[in-house]
Formats: sequence, C-alpha cells, structure tokens
Amino acid sequence: MKKHNFNAGPSILPREVIEKTAQAILDFNGSGLSLMEISHRAKDFQPVVDEAVALFKELLNIPEGYSVLFLGGGASMEFCMVPYNFLEKKAAYLNTGTWAKKAMKESKAFGETVEVASSEKDNFTYIPKNFEAAVPADADYFHITTNNTIYGTELHEDPNVSVPMVADMSSDIFSRPVDVSKYICIYGGAQKNLAPAGVTFVIVKNDALGKVSRHIPTMLNYQTHVDKGSMFNTPPVVPIYSALLTLRWLKEQGGVKEMQRRAKQRADMLYAEIDRNKLFRGTVTCKEDRSYMNICFVMADEYKDLEADFLKFATEKGMVGIKGHRSVGGFRASCYNALPIESVQALIDCMQEFEKMH
Repeated sequence: MKKHNFNAGPSILPREVIEKTAQAILDFNGSGLSLMEISHRAKDFQPVVDEAVALFKELLNIPEGYSVLFLGGGASMEFCMVPYNFLEKKAAYLNTGTWAKKAMKESKAFGETVEVASSEKDNFTYIPKNFEAAVPADADYFHITTNNTIYGTELHEDPNVSVPMVADMSSDIFSRPVDVSKYICIYGGAQKNLAPAGVTFVIVKNDALGKVSRHIPTMLNYQTHVDKGSMFNTPPVVPIYSALLTLRWLKEQGGVKEMQRRAKQRADMLYAEIDRNKLFRGTVTCKEDRSYMNICFVMADEYKDLEADFLKFATEKGMVGIKGHRSVGGFRASCYNALPIESVQALIDCMQEFEKMH
C-alpha cells in the first residue's frame, strides 16, 4: 500500500533526495568512503557547503551583506542565541503559539521583552490583528514565528514594522518569497521543509552583529560561525548534504514561487473538503490565517466520538502522521513542499469515504 506522509517533522523529503543521500552514505562522490565517515574539512565536502549557501541566497534572493549558516541545536537553540546576539535594551515578540511562547521565554532572561500581541486566550486559533502598530519603535528587534505547526496558523506575508525583524521560519521556509532585507535574522530547524533532523539554518545580517555589550560565549556567538563558514566545529554533515539536494530540487521545480503555487493549491483543496464535509471542522477561526503547511482540523462537535475511528480508518488507507499534536488533539495534515498533490487527494478521498459510512 502506498503511504502518504503527513508527518509534521521530521517529515517528507523529495524521493530523489532520499535516494541520493542513501547512495552518498554508501559511497560519497566515488571516494570509496561513506558520507558519514569523511571529514567535514575534506576537499570533497567544502563544495557541498558552498553550493548550499549559494542556492539559499539564490532561491530566497538574499541581498549582499548576509551570511547563511548551518548549525546544530535546532530552532530551540536559536531561541536563546537570538537575544544573546541582538537584545541590548528591548525585544518585541508576537505570541502566536507554543514555539513563539518558548522563544519569548528565553528572551526574558536577557532583557526587557514586550509581548506586542497574543491569541493565547483563544487557544491560538488566529493571528492577532493590527499587531504591527503595537511594535515599540525603540525595540532592538521584532520576533515572529511565521508558521505555527501545532495550531495551524501562518503569516502569509512579511509584516511592515519600523524595527528590524527576526523570524523562526522552521516550517514554511522556501514555501513563499520572503523580503529578507526586512530581517536581521531568519532561522529554523531544517527537518520540516529542507532536510533530515540535525541541522539548523540561520540567515544573519552581518552588520547587525557585534552591537550588544554583553559577553557572548564562543559557540553562541553568530560571528564565530560567520567567520568560520559554519566550520568552527564539526557541522552535521549528512543533513547538510541532504539540504543541498533539496535546494537543487527546489530550483529544478521552479523555485519558491512555484512552491507557493503548489502550497496554495494543496491547502485550498483540503480546506475546501474540511469546510464541505459535515463530519469535520477547521480549528483556525480566521480563514485568512490558515496555514498552507500544517492543516489542522477536528471532528465536528456532534461527531466527536468518531475521532479514534477516523484515525484508524485513515491509517489503514495509508495516511501517515495525521494525528494532531498531543496538546490539541484532532488531526493535522502537514503539507510541506515535497508532498505530492496526489497525497492530498488521497486524504480527501478518505474523508469522503468515511463520511458516506457515517
């Protein structure tokens, strides 16, 4: 039976990326050695990092004066690295979900942290409106989480604010064009839309560094990694190679504009079925805030007792990873860049068949 991978992360990758990575793990570039056992400073591996950085810059149209880093520690490490490197007096945060809240918690250890808006009282079922006007003009930066994997909301455009921005783009990077010039830092765990777990990408504006008065530990200082081209310590070699293969695939497929078109097509199809099917309802109250990447829904109130039955039915039909996050329940279909439209149609067919049964 064909499996349809809706896992939220680690998640689906293009099949060719998986196959080529597996080949390199057996024999990297005809060297007779595995990708897992070569030095990160080997002459064959430096071009991998160089090309990955170049494709990042090309695909996202990153301006001059920015560095692309490949680090460890996941996005959760960036929650503290961001204020360590950028917060001198005040930071502003938009609270749109679990990960935004965790990032804000770390910031509070470094200085004044302002929550400009939050949808927590309504269980993060929408993006707060008119939040841009509430961003303090004297903030060192304004932090956003562009896509909220647990609650299924997403900022589909870059906000307009008067201060530099920082963004966690773990789960929607390369799914839409981004005006990188508005940001001093964009970061994310690569395991949702780019690579296997183990590498974190960071896009950092070079002249925004070195502005804080505090001492920054060597490993937590972005400048350390900029100076050494992500090679200060041993980077996660295999995930970086897979990221390069995904970046090549993205370019071949037509880049971020094509990914945006596909993302909207997938989302429109599935949301249309959720809205039509009497057994289900979407969890995001403002339709314009619905995520294209993580589509969250639950059984309609009168059919709540069918939740376990639908999960079992869908699993038997080959749907993988559609159970909602443990903190919210229900269902979540993560529709990342590599997910084929056929998988979305298979889930819709599954929902319609279940509807006929009940």
